[in-house]
Amino acid sequence: MKRNILLKSSLVILALTLTLAGTSCKSKKKADKVITPSSEGEIEVKLYCSGDEYFSTAEKFRANAVGESMDQNTAKRKALNEARTQLASSIQTTIKATTDNYVNSREFNNKEEVLERFESLSREVVNQQLNGTRTICERLTKTPQGTFKSYVAIELGGNDFLKSMNDRLSKDERLRIDYDYEKFKQTFDKEMEKFEKGR
Repeated sequence: MKRNILLKSSLVILALTLTLAGTSCKSKKKADKVITPSSEGEIEVKLYCSGDEYFSTAEKFRANAVGESMDQNTAKRKALNEARTQLASSIQTTIKATTDNYVNSREFNNKEEVLERFESLSREVVNQQLNGTRTICERLTKTPQGTFKSYVAIELGGNDFLKSMNDRLSKDERLRIDYDYEKFKQTFDKEMEKFEKGR
């Protein structure tokens, strides 16, 4: 009888030992397993109209965006509106830096008033020039859910913008007296070069 109990106890201990050993091996295998995107069900997404060739350069302002909708035209409109908003923001940032640097390098009686006037005129020019943007890439896809995705990239020439800005500044009576186009252009070009250096 003692022998049976001893034998059963030995078998139970052996079974527990094997179970624990198997569990620890499994845990180790799980810990060693490298999780990759494909093992989690993720897939790489192709983003059209995006990449280095669609970044702003020293000569061109560029922006890209994606719009999605059940309606094809609405998807296109959303993408274009978002791209224009990004483009306007990029231009405004560049012009703000240009005017700040330009005004601070010149001898104006009332710098604050001059800065305000420059910024007001630049907003007018940006709004006017956005209508002259050129579409450089456009793709339309349909998702498995049935929605349309519109990818778009647009650009506006830096020199085109500078010309319009110069026209407005030259016609402004308060600024015309002290306005120096060559100095303004030189300051603008330096700001545009930052797009190239930022890559």
